[in-house]
Amino acid sequence: MANYTAADVKKLRELTGAGMMDCKKALDEAEGSVDKAVEILRVKGQKGVAKRESRTASNGAVVALIADGNATGVLVELKCETDFVAKGDKFVAAADAIAAHVAEVSPADTPALLASEIESGKTVQAYVDEANATLGEKIVLDRFAQFSDGYVAAYLHRTSPDLPPQVGVLVQLDAASADEAAKAVIAKDVAQHIAAFSPQFLSREDVPAETVASERRIAEETAREEGKPEQALPKIVEGRVNGYFKDNCLLDQPFAKDNKKSVQKVLEEAGVAIKRYARFRVGA
Repeated sequence: MANYTAADVKKLRELTGAGMMDCKKALDEAEGSVDKAVEILRVKGQKGVAKRESRTASNGAVVALIADGNATGVLVELKCETDFVAKGDKFVAAADAIAAHVAEVSPADTPALLASEIESGKTVQAYVDEANATLGEKIVLDRFAQFSDGYVAAYLHRTSPDLPPQVGVLVQLDAASADEAAKAVIAKDVAQHIAAFSPQFLSREDVPAETVASERRIAEETAREEGKPEQALPKIVEGRVNGYFKDNCLLDQPFAKDNKKSVQKVLEEAGVAIKRYARFRVGA
């Protein structure tokens, strides 16, 4: 039996993020050499990449990077299979490295990001595949957001204290307000609201016309089924469609910290406008 200690197993797990039994088997094969065991795990991990393609990556982390005095920001979701890997330092470090790379190269979309070179001679796709091999799980990078030209802020929410953030929000305000402190406060408040209430659209103007038409049809059919009087239908339908907007459009939603005001009203009182936002929840 190979000569190694519990400390060697711990060190190998810290270096690779692999499971305890995999580390022990690698150390047995490497005759106790931690360095050789790292190589063995990497080789075995690379062989297993294709086998893991059909597996589900429903855990992971959302990371953010704000730079240039809140002029730019990045939000990245990196997914894995288990919470054990998600909360590991190596996994979170990989997500942070990808976020920093996005901030540096500003890729047009996810395919462009995956094809870009994050290290000398290594694309982001190769970097993700390497993490896949090293960590022994399916690792997926399929979305990111990057905002600039305005005041950009982020909010990250942990759904469990022992896991990295599972929900992340990136918001971009206009740059008209001269009060930086006020922008910082309202940006955080609105980002937290978005994290909690998950609006589907920024404003009612962003809702597809076919969706609005469908909501009107459903509202009318429901009202008729309920036996509402014909003359009251237009008002009832309009009220229910407005209810849809209040549920799904950020600017129409009652503000989380003061539900007597809409988010639009709170922004107006603060003297700012929100240009866009992104909300990621791991696996959703």
